Amino acid sequence: MSVAQTGTPMAAKRKGLLSGKLKHKYLKLFFVNRLFWGVMRYLLLIGLAFLILYPLLVKLSNSFMSPQDLIDGTVRFIPRQATWFNYETVIAYTSFFEGLANTFGIAFMSGALQMLVCTMVGYGLARFNFRGKGLVFTLVVLTILIPPQTYMISLYMKFSFFDIFGLLSAISGGTVRLMDSMWPMAILSIIGFGFKNGLYILIMRQYFKGIPKELEEAAYVDGSGLFRTFARIILPISISMMITIFIFSFSWQWTDSFYSSMFFSQIKLLSNSLLTGFEGLMLEGATVGLKNGQPLTATLTNTMSLLVILPLIVLYLFAQKYLVEGIEHSGVVG
Repeated sequence: MSVAQTGTPMAAKRKGLLSGKLKHKYLKLFFVNRLFWGVMRYLLLIGLAFLILYPLLVKLSNSFMSPQDLIDGTVRFIPRQATWFNYETVIAYTSFFEGLANTFGIAFMSGALQMLVCTMVGYGLARFNFRGKGLVFTLVVLTILIPPQTYMISLYMKFSFFDIFGLLSAISGGTVRLMDSMWPMAILSIIGFGFKNGLYILIMRQYFKGIPKELEEAAYVDGSGLFRTFARIILPISISMMITIFIFSFSWQWTDSFYSSMFFSQIKLLSNSLLTGFEGLMLEGATVGLKNGQPLTATLTNTMSLLVILPLIVLYLFAQKYLVEGIEHSGVVG
């Protein structure tokens, strides 16, 4: 009896030591495994960041290089003679500030109109049942899938000889040319057929489907009408998503060259200047202090691209909070 009593604590102690060793071993393996995958994850993110940022950093470095640095094979990333020559040349040869003002006006107008229209259309598709709802949603998705190049000629002819069901021809005897004005982009944004409108409608629809219907039902019980409920309840809680849609629309319209080259041949825009601003510059090398054959055209184009995306970076710095919240609540993350 005494032997059993004295043996039992010893066995329990041995069992506790063995359990502690195994627990320490597995915890050590767990932390080693966790550390390994954490390091691999950060290496992968650093590698992806390098692939994305490397071209931008090279462009930024080249934009400060003098013509002598560009033809010097020993100069790679750090300019030997840093200069503002490339920026001054770009601003002088592309009417940069005029293009900046025109691009901002068109992008802001398109972004505001698309934000409002896509919010209302997305709310209607998410909340109301009506005949043909499935067909309307299918057409919205098709605007995402069908490339705009397939109907480019139709759009060009429509706005070159604009008419509303033949009414203008009947009243005035002719059509109206809307090219080189803001009307084409305004009309396309209002009717929900603008650049990426289908995607914005889909995002807003998914967002509104995630809002509890009890909010609107409680407002209806209190006597609030449809439009008042939408304006007083739905819109205030959708600010982050609306700002996200505006940023997307503004950014895509800012760098768009498809609609810009089709509708605005006589209006200076940043995207058009980026494509055609330096044609024949090498033939005019003496004007800008170059010698024939100096590889400056690509550098000027890269410098212009940096000036084009600079306002977008500034916009993101001020609106990143709303952008992140909007993407998280959109329902289409990933």
